[in-house]
Amino acid sequence: MGVKTALPAAELGLYSLVLSGALGYAGRGLFEASQGGAHRKAFRESVRPGWEYIGRKMDVADFEWVMWFTSFRNAIFFALSGHVLFAKLCTMVAPQLRSWVYAAYGALAVVGTMGPWYLLLLLGHCVGLYVVSLLHQPWLCLGLGLASLASFKLDPLISWQSGFVTGTFDLQEVLFHGGSGFTVLRCTSFALESCAHPDRRYSLADLLKYNFYLPFFFFGPIMTFDRFHAQVSQVEPVRREGELWRIRAQAGLSVVAIVAVDIFFHFFYILTIPNDLKFASRLPDSALAGLAYSNLVYDWVKAAVLFGVVNTVARLDHLDPPQPPKCITALYVFSETHFDRGINDWLCRYVYDHVGGEHSEVIPELAATVATFAITTLWLGPCDTVYLWSCLNCFGLNFELWVQKLAEWGPLARIEASLSEQMSRRVRAIFGAMNFWAIVMYNLVSLNSFEFTELVAKRLLLTGFPQTTLAVLFVTYCGVQLVKERERTLMLEEEQKQDKEKPE
Repeated sequence: MGVKTALPAAELGLYSLVLSGALGYAGRGLFEASQGGAHRKAFRESVRPGWEYIGRKMDVADFEWVMWFTSFRNAIFFALSGHVLFAKLCTMVAPQLRSWVYAAYGALAVVGTMGPWYLLLLLGHCVGLYVVSLLHQPWLCLGLGLASLASFKLDPLISWQSGFVTGTFDLQEVLFHGGSGFTVLRCTSFALESCAHPDRRYSLADLLKYNFYLPFFFFGPIMTFDRFHAQVSQVEPVRREGELWRIRAQAGLSVVAIVAVDIFFHFFYILTIPNDLKFASRLPDSALAGLAYSNLVYDWVKAAVLFGVVNTVARLDHLDPPQPPKCITALYVFSETHFDRGINDWLCRYVYDHVGGEHSEVIPELAATVATFAITTLWLGPCDTVYLWSCLNCFGLNFELWVQKLAEWGPLARIEASLSEQMSRRVRAIFGAMNFWAIVMYNLVSLNSFEFTELVAKRLLLTGFPQTTLAVLFVTYCGVQLVKERERTLMLEEEQKQDKEKPE
């Protein structure tokens, strides 16, 4: 109720003013804290000299980000540029062979990076799941896939298999886990699609061409096999009108985001401050709330940049890859919360939707979420932090359904029906604001640390109650209303577009 209801322009203007002012105030507190703590002993390892012409130190606490765009920048650029060059030549000369060229180049890149024995290890997992797929038993395919995934996540098998990598370098562990984990998910997708379509008779070559597509190999995103196979098998792919312009725009946005993040880290040490709890505990409540929020926003930006670069290359190859995840700022329901759209699509297709059905009944939904987060826990690597994160988000997803069922209960449904649509939207936004901070806190556990999450929770809910608690909720409420307004506008635009496309 109230989804399509517009609020008065003056009210929305007030929400925009409040939100802008609150973000500016919190940002000022974070800037002053970063400036004041730059020379602390605890900051020495992760706050180092940055760009000389900015004249400030830079937060380098994120090892992966620093490696991607410093020591490994040229290698990544060279590998992806080579892929684009060979793919373009093949598309011009022999487009029917382009999937083979993708696979051959990807396999050579894996050998050059990780060594031939690592390639043979992955081939062994591919062949094993291919053989099982010939039996056309989905439960057996999924079971073997999870067993293969567990072998890369649990000792002693993980230690034994990591020995297949040749040489040592900074990103070796990241590339090993990324390449191995995504290989297993891709092979499992192939096996399950083979079971779902026994008449199509997919071959081992189809699996290898799917798995060794270089842009997706190490970091994803993952496309389910049916989508990838259908798109890469087009003999004469045709671009939609304006596609090249959109590809250039996406590439430009990725470059702008990379530069913006680097500049941001020269002024805001959002990754280093949470590691010094003594210093973080002295932050004002507004700055601490902004710090927690900015950590999740950064993780989204990081994923968006990674997927943006990879997706640009994939779209040049005439593929339609999964889009970057939805920004955390626009999230106020657990059902839309994910940081990897590809893995989310994989889990929904093969586990969540299969077990949960329409997701309207409590018991099937509970079973679906437990199964989904159990596999997610295995994917992330079982440990206490991941267990806690999975339990919290599993609860959050189910709690939303329980609240929805409660809202549909007779007395409450009649109360809401007695409200105007605008008032109903406002009431729902209040619950959305509380849900937003539940999403932030539940995910902060895994993105940062339990101790920092505990500090934020105590300050916002206990020592800061009621002033800080109500102030943060009101600011968040303003943000949720603005997001809802954006969703309403997009919905109306989509309806108008569909009306125009209808025949007279």
